[in-house]
This record gives sequence, C-alpha cells and structure tokens, in this order.
Amino acid sequence: DFLTQKTKIKRTETVRSWSNFIAIEGAKQNNLKNVYAKIPLDIFTVITGVSGSGKSTLIKNILYPVVAKTLGQGVSQEIGEHKDITGNIKHLKKIDLIDQNPINRSSRSNALTFTGAYDSVRNIFASTELSKQRGFVSGNFSFNSQLGMCDTCQGDGYITIEMQFMADIHLNCETCKGKRFKKDVLEVMYKDKNIADILEMTVVEALNFFEGKNNILKCLEPLDKVGLGYIRLGQSTSTLSGGEAQRLKLAEFLQTRGVEERTLFIFDEPTTGLHFHDITKLVNSLQLLVAKGHSVLVIEHNMDVIQCADWVIDMGKEGGKLGGNVLFEGTPAQLIKQNDNYTAEYLREKF
Repeated sequence: DFLTQKTKIKRTETVRSWSNFIAIEGAKQNNLKNVYAKIPLDIFTVITGVSGSGKSTLIKNILYPVVAKTLGQGVSQEIGEHKDITGNIKHLKKIDLIDQNPINRSSRSNALTFTGAYDSVRNIFASTELSKQRGFVSGNFSFNSQLGMCDTCQGDGYITIEMQFMADIHLNCETCKGKRFKKDVLEVMYKDKNIADILEMTVVEALNFFEGKNNILKCLEPLDKVGLGYIRLGQSTSTLSGGEAQRLKLAEFLQTRGVEERTLFIFDEPTTGLHFHDITKLVNSLQLLVAKGHSVLVIEHNMDVIQCADWVIDMGKEGGKLGGNVLFEGTPAQLIKQNDNYTAEYLREKF
C-alpha cells in the first residue's frame, strides 16, 4: 500500500510557531565551518543533510554536552570546538539524547521491569486466594528474588556451560523447563494464567488480558503507540535491536514525563530499521511529546519524517571537507523552494 501510494504518511499541514531557541555560535569542530545555527524549542525540529555534512558533530558533540552541563546533568564527554551557546537554555529543565545504544545488557531486564508494570502484575498474583493460603508475597513472583526464582537456574530459565575456546552454551533448565520460577509459584493462577504465561505474552495480548487494570495499562499502552506491541513482556532488553531500544526509551518518556519537566529530546536517526507503518507510529509519538510541552530535535534523512517537521535545518552541501555549512533553516514548505539543494530535491516529491 505504501509503495503504490494507496497509504501515505500524512504531511503536516500547519506548523507550530516558536520564540524560544538555543543558538550555537562559531562551531568549528571537525568539518564545521564556523557555523551559526538556531535550534528552536517547543516544536518538532529535524536537522538533515547528506552523510558527513556535520549534523551529529553539531548536535551530539556541541549542543548536547553544553546544554546538559548548563542544566547540571552529569555528562563526561568532551565538548566540540565552538565560540558560544546562547539563548533560552533555562527554558528547559532537562535534555535527553536518545540514541540506539543498548538499554541494558542484563538478561533480567525486560519490558515489564523497564516500564515499571511488573510490580503491579506481581501484586495481582500475590493477592490471589492460593497465594494468601501459602503465605506468598509480591517477591514470590519475581525471578530476581530467592523467594520465587528456580533454585537450579537462579531465575535465568537456562543453565550456562562455559566453553574455553567457543561461545558459552545455554541449555534449558530441566527443573523449571525454562519457566524461571519455583513449581509452587507456577501453580498460582490469575485468569487461568501463571506468572510465566504472563511473561510470554506480547504487549498487545497483555493490553487485552489486563483490561481494566489501569496501573498496568498506562505502562504498556505507550509501548504499543511506538510500535512495540509485538515484543514479549519477558523478552530481555539485551535482545532488542538498536531501533527497538530507542523506541522503548521513547515509550518510557511518553509514560512518565510531565510538562513540568520541560525537556529537549534529541533522537539520532530513529527510523533506522523501521517499516513505513512503524514510521507513522514513530512520528505520532514524537508529535505527542511536543504536545506534552517538550521540544524534539531529530537527526534524520527520512523524507517522511522531514515533511512532518515544524522546522528544518539542512546541512552540507556535500560530506567531509565539502560539508560543514548550514544551507537552510525554515519550514519544509520553504525548503522545497530552494535551488541546488539535495534535500529540497527529494522533499518536493512529498509535496
């Protein structure tokens, strides 16, 4: 449907205005040519340009560490060469860089624990009649607790055999059959499901299963909104791809951040690995962040995302030594009127 244009990612017809901004002056790091650029706040901004044009250097090596340091956030990275950064930094409470780095390499972190929904799920099982009879508490339904974890595999669901010259081998635990919990814990049921069955559910299945449990739904609904409805609740976050990890972080912000914590969110190519349908969900989520009172800045090449921005900063013209210049700052509709501009050339097709 997307290839035949039967279905399209809708272009933003009206763009937001802005007055607050952060100005980067005299940026000279790497190939940047004494760049001056204004980063608008309170709107959805995309910075684009060919690979090697200087986008990441300007945003990740200069803007992010300087603003983070000014706002009192602990950032240890080296700050790129520049003259000054001015503007309304204090308009923000926080700045967050959401890249595609893994969230957690631990096999014990999953969607339920990351979103905070696991506490509510365990409390439901602890409140069942059988749990009360056996004296079970919330901790019995955690594979991280001695109260609930299988004694053989210690809650991993598998036994690790260390190999001297090859990768370690993981064998399914023969005691719990990979279910991670003690036998008596698995006998406790809620709506004909035990705690291991819950961890095998996808997010979409869990939204239906826990209908009416608002404390759980408010944690899981953002996962579905960002296109992660297919992941299993017990799936280790260490197995997620870079794009999935980035969207899981986005879901956390949609769930927990309030307007009082006015934040500048920086996303580094969040469409990597996404299908057209997923990009639609991503753009809607980014727009929702702005609607909540935040600022969004996306480093991106994808034209579907660029056409939905309120403001575009285009860099280039080429990469490397022939890049490092700000070619354009304005709305997408203004950008397509530019001549001799690569981004404008391809963006026109969307209009």
